[in-house]
Amino acid sequence: MALFLQTTFLTSSSSLRQKPCLSSWASHISSSRTRTRTRVHAKIREIFMPALSSTMTEGKIVSWVKSEGDKLSKGESVVVVESDKADMDVETFYDGYLAAIMVEEGGVAAVGSAIALLAESPEEIEEAKSKAASSSPATSPAPAVAAAPVSESTTGSGAVEKAVVVTPPSPSVVASAVHPASEGGKRVVASPYAKKLAKDLKVDLGRVIGSGPNGRIVAKDVEAAAAVAAELGSPAAKVSAAPAVQAPPGIELGSVVPFTTMQGAVCRNMVESLSVPTFRVGYTITTDALDALYKKVKSKGVTMTALLAKATSLALVKHPVINSSCRDGNSFTYNSSINIAVAVAIDGGLITPVLQDADKVDIYSLSRKWKELVDKARAKQLQPQEYNTGTFTLSNLGMFGVDRFDAILPPGTGAIMAVGASQPTVVGTKDGRIGMKNQMQVNVTADHRVIYGADLAAFLRTLAKIIEDPKDLTF
Repeated sequence: MALFLQTTFLTSSSSLRQKPCLSSWASHISSSRTRTRTRVHAKIREIFMPALSSTMTEGKIVSWVKSEGDKLSKGESVVVVESDKADMDVETFYDGYLAAIMVEEGGVAAVGSAIALLAESPEEIEEAKSKAASSSPATSPAPAVAAAPVSESTTGSGAVEKAVVVTPPSPSVVASAVHPASEGGKRVVASPYAKKLAKDLKVDLGRVIGSGPNGRIVAKDVEAAAAVAAELGSPAAKVSAAPAVQAPPGIELGSVVPFTTMQGAVCRNMVESLSVPTFRVGYTITTDALDALYKKVKSKGVTMTALLAKATSLALVKHPVINSSCRDGNSFTYNSSINIAVAVAIDGGLITPVLQDADKVDIYSLSRKWKELVDKARAKQLQPQEYNTGTFTLSNLGMFGVDRFDAILPPGTGAIMAVGASQPTVVGTKDGRIGMKNQMQVNVTADHRVIYGADLAAFLRTLAKIIEDPKDLTF
């Protein structure tokens, strides 16, 4: 659902209709009629940068759906704004004409600042453009990412300095022309493996200094020479079998990259979380029964994320303090809904889509909802209520083979659980034998102002019982 643009009036020209008056009484009547007949001919409205979430302080213009001079109708999309969490279409409250765009595509503006002017009629477009030109911009363009110039630089005095050209060392830096193992340059003394390695790496043994007995060249000498030659780009020794590691496409090494809007929001939230006193508790859970259930219902569209969210929500029902939150430092709230936020990595940041009322929704509907949320998150189309209403957070890195990790508590919530991979583990059975079970490690980070160690231990014990006997997850 698109949001509406906020607008306000700018004062503009107006005309008053008055009748000539011959007496004070007539003057009084005339002034009364004047007040009732006052009409504003020009209505020019400022279009503000809207607040698309509670944490948004500025927004970036992704694209203008309309151009200057286009006629707008109430409820029509005008601009796409990138907030700290998603890209959203923004609609206008009023009919009119998009008179002047004050923040171009790619520009960043603070919430509440003017990004465009809306005119009521075509006659006021020029006047709006004049106002836009005369008003100081409340926006900053999106920082351009560019590599630092390498040919010249400007000093503080305005003089241009030549770049320093670094000349690669001569081949003697890599090795001397004649070394002890070469016997006057006639024969090279090297181990058989060093000779084979030099042939594979195309290293000239005549330029390698040996570190073995009596200057004998060994394998590590060849490898070192090949590495140095590769770094310096020396034609004397080129490595064809082991090319230099290239940076991923789109990444320019050495460049300074400003935060995106989403990365800036993540940065602020992480810094804010440092003010909360937290503690961590880990627990090992056997997942054999959960794995068997997943194999049975996977073909019906059920995801492991949905199963973990469902299990967590059922445990939270029995331990409401873990689902609580403290925002002001003076009190805490027992949240009435169990909304499981799940961390999702997307291009350029991290977002936490929310499975609302996870304890009340069946596992099949929960899985369908999760797939829908992930698709919207990766398309940056999540609505605010779909990512900022979480009461408990899950962060799962098990699919990457991570066996354990700690997560940072999101501001405004009571706890976050980090889920590791389920792995075969040798365990001792109750009858004294050795067996094999699949186990995963979960670590919970909690707000110690509200949640205590015994609370968290009881919650994790309940969660383990649900996962180890998951019959209730499919009801």
